[in-house]
This record gives sequence, C-alpha cells and structure tokens, in this order.
Amino acid sequence: MPPTAPVEVSPDTLEQYRRELTGYCYRMLGSGFEADDAVQETMLRAWRAADGFEGRSSVRSWLYRIATNICLDMLRGRQRRALPIDLGPASPPVEALLGGFHPDDIWISPIADDQAVPEHGDPAEIAVARDTIRLAFITALQHLPARQRAALILCEVLRMPATEAAATLGTSVPAVNSALQRARATLAALPEEQRPTSVDADQSELLAKYVDAFQRYDMEQLVTLLHDDALMTMPPFAMWIRGAENVCRWMTQPTPSQCAGSILVPVGWVNGVQAWGQYKPDPNGGYQPWALQVHEVSGGRISRLTFFLDAERIFPAFGLPPHLS
Repeated sequence: MPPTAPVEVSPDTLEQYRRELTGYCYRMLGSGFEADDAVQETMLRAWRAADGFEGRSSVRSWLYRIATNICLDMLRGRQRRALPIDLGPASPPVEALLGGFHPDDIWISPIADDQAVPEHGDPAEIAVARDTIRLAFITALQHLPARQRAALILCEVLRMPATEAAATLGTSVPAVNSALQRARATLAALPEEQRPTSVDADQSELLAKYVDAFQRYDMEQLVTLLHDDALMTMPPFAMWIRGAENVCRWMTQPTPSQCAGSILVPVGWVNGVQAWGQYKPDPNGGYQPWALQVHEVSGGRISRLTFFLDAERIFPAFGLPPHLS
C-alpha cells in the first residue's frame, strides 16, 4: 500500500479552532493567561508539524491531542488552582482577619467569553459553553487529577465520543470510562459551596439594580439583592465571607469602605456571566482600577460574588483603561 499523502493545513485552518481550544485549555488549567499560552504553543507545534499531517484523524482531533499533551505537561507536579472557598472556612467580616496576598499561581483567574465561547452556532451549545467556564465549574474541575479532568471535559463538555477521547488521551476506551466514573464521584462528593449550581438565564434586571446600589454604596438596598447565604471571595486574598449581612458589613469596614463612590465599567461576558471593572476614587484625582467583579445569580438573587483584585495584571487583559479621569 502506498504511503498516505500529507494533507495541506493552512494557518487559517488552524486559527478557526482557536476559541474552542482556548475554552478547553482554560477548563484544564484554570487560568486565562495560561490557556492563552497553551493555545499559542498548540498552534506553533501544529504549524511546525503541518507538512507531516496525513489526515488519519480530523484536524480538530489532531489539535486537541496536541493541546491535551501541552496541558498535561503544564499541570505535571504543581498544585491545583483554587478560589478561597477551597482553602478554608468562611471568616467573620472583620478587616483585621484579611491577611496578606497569596501568590498568583494558586488562584483561578478569569477569562472573557469572547476568547473561549463560540461566536456563532447552536444557542444551546453556546449556553453549555458559557455554563462550563463559570468560576464554580472551573474550580470544581481543579479537584480532579489531570487525566480525569481531560476525560470529563472531552466527553461531557465537548461531547467527544469515547473512542475519540481515548485517542486524544493516548489510552483505551475502558480507561476513559473508568476515568469518567471516578471524576463524577469526586465532583459529587465536594462540599456544597464547592459544587457548581445552575444560574439564572436572564440576570439583566437584577444586575442593573446591583450596579446602581453598589455605585451609590447603598448597603440597605444591596443586602436585598443577595442570597441570604451568598458567598464573597476576593483573590488573591484567602479570606472569604458567607451571608448577605456579612458581605454588606465587610463593605463598610474601614478599608473596604474606600470603595464608596466607585464606578463600574461593563466589560461584557466573563466566565459565562456579565462582569464589570471597578474603579474606586483615587486620592490624587479620578478613579483607579480596583477589581474585576464577576458575580453569579441563582434563584433571583446574587449567590456568588467574586472580586479579582489583581487589577494591574487583569485590567489590561480585558481592555480596561489604567485610570479614569
């Protein structure tokens, strides 16, 4: 039998898979910055090997195999990324308990939907893509060993057949099915606050009320918009707070109260929900970047509030200006 002829692969062919590969690598790695690096490396390796691609699998399957190997290499020997709720119990809303910054590389970091969610396609598939980059889901995935994580994402998020997932992972179908079974058991055993929950599809009216209340720093109004057991996290601080009353008490502590008078700038969809860049008043004039706010709504009220405080690194990644006049 004559050798299989190489199949031509162009840069445009590779580029059309960038978004879905970024979403895959983000779910694997838990970092928008690392996902971008992993996809860049995937494209580079694929382009270098393009002349030898013989078309024995689809280009998509080939790229996922390369991306999976890169992610597994990046995950080898390092601790999992997390949000504060994974690291210890909730704290009282007392500023003295805040503690110091923890290193960037232990935290889940955010990602814009327009990097990881398909731009066009079946609305139901786009909804699934959004749901599976939400912070609670990404954080839960990080509890899984890397190969179980990959199997779960490939089969249950991307709906890849087990035979294709096995080829992507370089293993057998029974091994993939076993990994899926163990992954599901691990996720089901997580504490309630660490498990993803469904979010409301239409959040716009409630979130508009939130923006108004936060910019006026009206705690009486704000507390009515939060679930009684709402969770608030502020990476890179390990402290987290549970309960609507406690969240609002925290916001009136001496340092947090400096956020009074803040402006919230919409940044579109981030991790499957609407998000804002928060600029707080600058003593030298104008407004300084402070937090990327990414909140989830469930049952008609806000259930999770996440304030990413690493503004110096995060704001440029989301196209937010370094200062407001």
